[in-house]
Amino acid sequence: MDAAPGLGSAAVPLAVRMRPTRLDEVAGQTHLLGAGSPLVSLARDDGAPPSAVSVILWGPPGTGKTTLAQAIARQSGRRFVELSAITAGVRDVREVMERALSDRDLYGSSTVLFLDEIHRFTKAQQDALLPGVENGWVILIAATTENPSFSVISPLLSRSLLLTLEALSDLDLGVLVDRAVTDPRGLAGAVSLADDGRESIIRLASGDARRALTALEAAAQSARATPAPAAKGKKSAGAAAAPVITAETVAAAVDRALLRYDKNGDEHYDVISAFIKSIRGSDPDAALHYLARMIEAGEDPRFIARRVIISAAEDIGVADPHALPLAVAAAQAVQLIGMPEGRIPLAEAVVYLATAPKSNAAYLGIDEAIADVRAGRIGRVPKPLRDAHYPGAKRLGHGKGYVYPHDDALGVVAQQHLPDPVKRREYYRPTERGAEREIGARLAKLRAIIRGAARGE
Repeated sequence: MDAAPGLGSAAVPLAVRMRPTRLDEVAGQTHLLGAGSPLVSLARDDGAPPSAVSVILWGPPGTGKTTLAQAIARQSGRRFVELSAITAGVRDVREVMERALSDRDLYGSSTVLFLDEIHRFTKAQQDALLPGVENGWVILIAATTENPSFSVISPLLSRSLLLTLEALSDLDLGVLVDRAVTDPRGLAGAVSLADDGRESIIRLASGDARRALTALEAAAQSARATPAPAAKGKKSAGAAAAPVITAETVAAAVDRALLRYDKNGDEHYDVISAFIKSIRGSDPDAALHYLARMIEAGEDPRFIARRVIISAAEDIGVADPHALPLAVAAAQAVQLIGMPEGRIPLAEAVVYLATAPKSNAAYLGIDEAIADVRAGRIGRVPKPLRDAHYPGAKRLGHGKGYVYPHDDALGVVAQQHLPDPVKRREYYRPTERGAEREIGARLAKLRAIIRGAARGE
């Protein structure tokens, strides 16, 4: 059955039909498309020899990596070959290289090899690309959503230009959506777009062109199935009778915003970093926002709970001794009741931690102590503290001179506990925040008593 007029082929998504064929049709990425830029030089069709440099495009999904590669190939007249790192292997890469070398030598034509998701290629598979890239058999345009510094081998990085793509702005998305509504390749005026519907699509897209066009296509189908009343927004000229896409239409067609969040990619690390820093910064609103983003993206709640426990120990510490037990309780609650109810104890713990007094004194203290141990500043355990329970221990002087604190009226006695090389070290330095204010005053008195012997006082 044929697709409805203006909605294109049912087998070809709107995002594919609207893919630009020239660089000047690309929305966004203006920082990469200025005159004389590497991408423009690759695509030049003015009779001058085009550039032959390989590039790696790094950016979030839906920012135009595939679009740029195809536009460059079409505009420059080069042969275009596309491989996906999910399905292609070393053999496929070598076949492309051999064909490209043959075409160059026999016909003088060059080949653009677009490799999507190069971060999924193993080292051996990436090694197979090197001869073709180094000798110019192909112009490699590789795309990745992950930091190439960690996912692409150094020899390939050194032979390619690394270009960073940015999420599309609302203005860029608006241009894209408006074009798709009227363009013959798109909806061809079969629907009109109200202002609130346009804003909803742009907001849901979160900088992702593909998501914007997918939402528009779904909303157009919904609008045609159930024609909406005329809206107060702008309409395409001559399309007064066309179904109108409103915010309600978009909400009905798109259940919820699909978050730009790759659990194995940069966004995962960026969001969890912002989450922890918001707790540390005593901002419960921001912390709940990032918690919601992780939950809605399907992040493992056990991972979130572990990070909450670490935050309680690292950033709150003894300033609020209840923070760590509460974080552990929240993690146990999530384990017992699961999701979605587990979001509630997680949120409780996050709010508590964000509003609690902060101290990293215990965290800094253990790190300083570890640094001393690793540097060899350890020494022998003082004899009074050594184990005196095994046969012969007393003959060695173990335990001799140990003063039992409970025998003292204060429960604190002058006694050296640290080894000689570090006997004057103070690893724990409480702050003046929260419970540590009282701990600090008490600790000063304790050290004055305990270390009297160590200082020879």
